[in-house]
Amino acid sequence: MKFGKRLKHQIQQTLPEWRNKFLCYKDLKKLVRLISLAPMSLGVSVGKAEAEFVYLLNVEIEKFNSFFMEQEEDFIIRHSELQQRIQRVCSTLGPEGSQPSETDYKDEMERIRKDIINFHGEMVLLVNYSNINYTGLAKILKKYDKRTGGLLRLPFIQKVLQQPFFTTDLVSKLIKECESTIDRLFPTVKQKNKRADMVERSNTTTDGLNIFRNTVAALETMQEMRSGSSTYSHFSLPPLNIPEPDLIRSVQLNSPIPIP
Repeated sequence: MKFGKRLKHQIQQTLPEWRNKFLCYKDLKKLVRLISLAPMSLGVSVGKAEAEFVYLLNVEIEKFNSFFMEQEEDFIIRHSELQQRIQRVCSTLGPEGSQPSETDYKDEMERIRKDIINFHGEMVLLVNYSNINYTGLAKILKKYDKRTGGLLRLPFIQKVLQQPFFTTDLVSKLIKECESTIDRLFPTVKQKNKRADMVERSNTTTDGLNIFRNTVAALETMQEMRSGSSTYSHFSLPPLNIPEPDLIRSVQLNSPIPIP
């Protein structure tokens, strides 16, 4: 699948409020074509055309950084709130709590489980957001250099590698902590009967269903972008540390609803 189609598909699959935060790849592609075919007809020199192109790329990067940092800050707060909530429920309603109640404890922990999985899914989507926008920038710069004979790609990508939106270490750490929390608090989730999951469908919000589906779509996109190919170069994203099919299967098994 060509990148433009892949990006369009990913935008359609992501959360609605995220859709205008992705790279304007189609517009940049048109601009590269105009610059390469008739730079003088634009009424500017090649140097000025390149400066305009770089300016638009920087605007895109500012958009990525602003959105990514806003989401990252929100995730830090939500992670802390979830941990406090877990501690409060366990210390109050748990077997050794101040007001133990098996029924209330079970109900509260089930709600927490769903919230953790939703939270985990949103963070996976943000990592994918970083990956796909980086890939888009690398590809549009490659097109520019190829069509115009310019040498923008290498120095610009070196700049991109230092940007907040590309630095996903913190979000990846939170993802792993969520997975550890699920394994610690709900060790039998992966052995849970699928039929029981079907019963929960009616109690799951549409937003939750969308997050799960979008998470799987994001994981599949990351698998495709990070898999080895004949066009692999030092501009390509490195492979994921975890085998992708296992990661997708883990999300499906931990989901409170069946994912086709």
